Amino acid sequence: MINRVVLVGRLTRDVDLRYTSSGAAVGTFSMAVNRQFTNANGDREADFINCVIWRKSAENFANFTKKGSLVGVDGRLQTRNYENQQGQRVYVTEVVVDNFSLLESRTTTEQRQGDGASQNFNSNQSNGSQQSGFTSPQQTGNAPAANNTQADPFANNGQAIDISDDDLPF
Repeated sequence: MINRVVLVGRLTRDVDLRYTSSGAAVGTFSMAVNRQFTNANGDREADFINCVIWRKSAENFANFTKKGSLVGVDGRLQTRNYENQQGQRVYVTEVVVDNFSLLESRTTTEQRQGDGASQNFNSNQSNGSQQSGFTSPQQTGNAPAANNTQADPFANNGQAIDISDDDLPF
């Protein structure tokens, strides 16, 4: 039997990270996944799919994503049921995530969130603090040339480039 689910979409809200009584982390979230076709009005509809992720993966996922983040998840489809306070049987179908991939940078996510978030990120970077724990090129001393004004390595100062037929691989 095969039960595999692979989804690419955007988070509809921040991950709800909680801990079980035994201390295991569990994160719940939903993803908006675009459909392949458009409706009668020409609009693309989306499916909203509930997901759950466990343990250290849940903590990492919650730390590095936020509402609107583009992510890919790989997991399995699971259906469970429980009895609510009114005595009714409730069925829940969700994706239990085994692996995930962050499909855009944190900077891109924060810029999409609006000017307030991107200004906050830029002000933190300018005074030397590291927000994400990653080192920027400016902090390592390997900064690229200002505005990428490096000379073109393939330019020949306006002169024609002489290539013989023996130099071509075909």
